[in-house]
Amino acid sequence: MKKMTRQIHVGNVKIGGGAPCSVQSMCNTDTRDEAATIAQIRTLADVGCELVRCAVLDMDAALTLGRIKAASPIPVIADIHFDYKLALKVLEGGIDGLRLNPGNIGEQWKVAEVVAAAKERLVPIRIGVNAGSLEKELLSKYGHPTAEAMVESALGHVRILEELGYEQIKISLKASDVLKTVEAYRLLSQKVDYPLHIGITEAGTIFSGTIKSSVGLGILLAEGIGDTMRVSLTGDPADEIRVGFEILKALGLRQHGINFVSCPTCGRCQVDLIGVANEVESRLKGVDAPLTVAVMGCVVNGPGEAREADVGIAGGKGEGLLFRHGEVVRKVKEAEMADALVAEVLNVVKDRGPETGDR
Repeated sequence: MKKMTRQIHVGNVKIGGGAPCSVQSMCNTDTRDEAATIAQIRTLADVGCELVRCAVLDMDAALTLGRIKAASPIPVIADIHFDYKLALKVLEGGIDGLRLNPGNIGEQWKVAEVVAAAKERLVPIRIGVNAGSLEKELLSKYGHPTAEAMVESALGHVRILEELGYEQIKISLKASDVLKTVEAYRLLSQKVDYPLHIGITEAGTIFSGTIKSSVGLGILLAEGIGDTMRVSLTGDPADEIRVGFEILKALGLRQHGINFVSCPTCGRCQVDLIGVANEVESRLKGVDAPLTVAVMGCVVNGPGEAREADVGIAGGKGEGLLFRHGEVVRKVKEAEMADALVAEVLNVVKDRGPETGDR
């Protein structure tokens, strides 16, 4: 059962309070490059990204981010470290959210200025604790970045904001170690009711990063922990969105795009199932409809899985049976399997009308 947390709004996206877990990413462009950053944000939005974060390295980036925000189709969060003036500038520019640790900003009056500006504009602040950048005193106390040290760091930053009367807060606790991250979020979830941004940081390339993120975030989400998420991958940020939604779909928490089912193949398979499956999945990548599509390779499980899907195909010897909603549509040659299946899916989408998945 999902833990009920306070609800905040980042732009028009609800986070916490029973809202679906939102999926976000971070631009890897130079924020000072306005055109490149806007182009990347639009690409991310096209694949379902609901929130995007941009690094603010200096005042030029802070000024540019205001124009990027104005052109963005989705809410934009500014990632700020150390310099309170950068936070004030992006708030002036209309930013939707801040990722900022108040303990790193310096004197209390600087933090107070940022909080006052954020409060005036109803802009939430995410406290983001990373195992790789814990305070020296906590490392000295715990010996190394433990889950308990991460939680203590987060609560210290929260206390600063609460003492200033500010509670539009969300929190993240990230480490590259999956079990340490899970433990930290479990501990924090017992201590606060602020919404939690979950993720496994520095998870790796698309292969290793997808596995680590799926395991760690899957555990947390299955336990009801997590109000917004980022899958951190070394690669194209668009892949972070695709993986994020696949994790949520696998747990039955969100429906976004096609639910794709295909068999692993074995010695009974007598068609190029791997080629057909990859082609079908690639061609249906942009279809945002709550459909299950199955590509199966033999007569043992194939007909049953294909029949249970909205649209499916079951391979035989150099041919396949095409199913729609449990009924056989026709038999097609192996060379026509991908085309026939994609065409049938698009027919179902057309017949259903403008219905789309849950974003």
